[in-house]
Amino acid sequence: MRDPFPFSCPPFLARAIKPFADYYGLQTLHLHIHEILFVAVAYQLIGAVVSPWLSARLFPRTYPFFNRRTRINWDVHVVSFVQSCLINVLALWVLWSEKNEARGEMGVRSGEAWKERIWGYTGAEGMIQAFATGYFVWDLWVSVRYLKVFGLGMLAHAVSALGVYALGFRPFVNFYAPIFILYELSSPFLNIHWFCDKLSLTGSTLQLCNGVILIVTFFSCRLIWGSYQTLLVFADIYRGLTHTATMHPREPLGSSLGALDRLRFVAPKDQATPVWLAGAYLAANITLNTLNFVWFGKMIATIRTRFEPPFGTKAVGKRRDRSVSEPVVVQGIDVDTDEEGVSSTTEVARGLDERGHASVEVEKVEVRKRAVGGGDGEE
Repeated sequence: MRDPFPFSCPPFLARAIKPFADYYGLQTLHLHIHEILFVAVAYQLIGAVVSPWLSARLFPRTYPFFNRRTRINWDVHVVSFVQSCLINVLALWVLWSEKNEARGEMGVRSGEAWKERIWGYTGAEGMIQAFATGYFVWDLWVSVRYLKVFGLGMLAHAVSALGVYALGFRPFVNFYAPIFILYELSSPFLNIHWFCDKLSLTGSTLQLCNGVILIVTFFSCRLIWGSYQTLLVFADIYRGLTHTATMHPREPLGSSLGALDRLRFVAPKDQATPVWLAGAYLAANITLNTLNFVWFGKMIATIRTRFEPPFGTKAVGKRRDRSVSEPVVVQGIDVDTDEEGVSSTTEVARGLDERGHASVEVEKVEVRKRAVGGGDGEE
C-alpha cells in the first residue's frame, strides 16, 4: 500500500536528509522526513497555541486558574490525547486496508514470510512509523524544555522511544508498527481520567465508566495483545539472527523492482539481523512490556482511590475526624506562583469535624522578599 499522505517529500528536503540517513543506514527516512517534521510542528502548535486558547474558552472557571506547572501538564495531555486518537485511527485503517493485499500472505508463520515481516516496507507502514517518530521528536523537545516539570524519567523515555521508532526506517519490523501502535487504544481513556481529576469530576459517574473502559482496554491491548505480538516478533527476529544470508546478485535497491516489492530496500546479503539491532529492539520491548504490567497494578490502585467502597478504597483505614490535605483549584484564588520575588501556597483541607459534618478549610500563605534600599529602610 502506497503512502496515503497528501503530498510526497519535497526533493530539496529529501536531498538534505539523505547523507544523514545513508550514514546511519536509515534507507527510508528520506521518504518520510516531511511527515516527521509536519507532525512535530503540528503538535507544537496544538500544545502552545490551540490548547491554551481553546481550553480557556471551554473551561473558563478552571483552566485560567491553573498554575504554570498544571497548565503545561494540561496542554501536554491535550497533545497526547490528539496523538493517541489519530495514530489509532491510522493504524486500524492501514491494517484494514492491507489485510486483502500482501499483508495476509505475510501473516503466514511458515516459509520465508518472516523476511517481509522483518525487512519489508510499504508506504503506509512508513507513514505510521513517521507519525509516531514525529510525536516523539515533539515529546523530546518538551521534555528538554520543561525538564524541571517532567524530570529525567520523562526525558529518558522520550530518547528511548525516539531511538526505537527511528530504527524502523532501516526498514526494520515495519510490519509490526501498526500492530504495536494499538497499545495506544488505552491512552485516550487514560488522558480522560486525568482531565476528570483536574475538572473536579473525581469520583463521578463519568470517571467511573471511563475507568472501567481504561482497565479493559489497557489489559486487553497492552497485556494480552501486546504480549502475544511480542512473542511473534521475538520469533521472527530469532529467525533473522540464525539466517544465513545469500550472496545472489540482485538489482540495485529501489530500482525497477516496483513499489509493490516489500524487500526492495534490503538486499539478500543484508537480510541477516545484526546482533546489536536485535538486542536493542528486544531490550526496549521487554522493558515496555514489564512496565505495562507494573503500570496496570498501579493504575487499578489509583482508580480505586477515587471511589467509595465496595469498589473503591477511598477513606478506607482513616479516622473520620482526620482531615485530608489535597491541592485543588478554587475559583477566585490565584495559585500561580510564577511571579518573581513572590512565593505563595494555597492549602485546602477537606474532612469531617467531630460532629460528622463536612468541613473545608482554605489557607493561603504569601511570602514576599524584602527589598533592601539605599538607606531609607523601606520594604
